[in-house]
Amino acid sequence: MPTVDLTAETFDSTIRDNPIVLVDFWAPWCAPCHMFDPVYATASARHDGIVFGKVDTDSQRELAIGLGIVSIPTLMAFRDGKQVKTAADALPPRALEKFIADVRSIDMATFGRDPIDDIPDLDM
Repeated sequence: MPTVDLTAETFDSTIRDNPIVLVDFWAPWCAPCHMFDPVYATASARHDGIVFGKVDTDSQRELAIGLGIVSIPTLMAFRDGKQVKTAADALPPRALEKFIADVRSIDMATFGRDPIDDIPDLDM
C-alpha cells in the first residue's frame, strides 16, 4: 500500500477509521527525513492492513505542534485510534520492522490500563 499524505483535515478520520496507522512526520529540508523515506515506502509495500501516513510539518505546522512533535523525523503509531508508540530519528529497516512488530503485538485490551487496578481490594 502506498504512503498517504495526511493533513489536519484527514488526520483524525484516518486514525479513527483504520486499525493500525503509522505516521511519519517530516519536512522537505530535513536530510534524515529523506534518508528514511525509501525505508518507510518499502515497509508500506510489505505490510497490508497498515496505513502508512506522512505529515509535512512545514505545511501542517499546527497538526505537528498539537501532537507534540519536537524533532523530525518522528514516527508515531496508532492502534484502534490510540497513540501506542513513538520513535524519533530515521529508523533503519530492521528497526522499523521491529517497531511494526511491537505495534502489532500490543494487547489493546490492557493497553493504557493502570496495573494498580488489577490488585484486589483487601477487606480489613
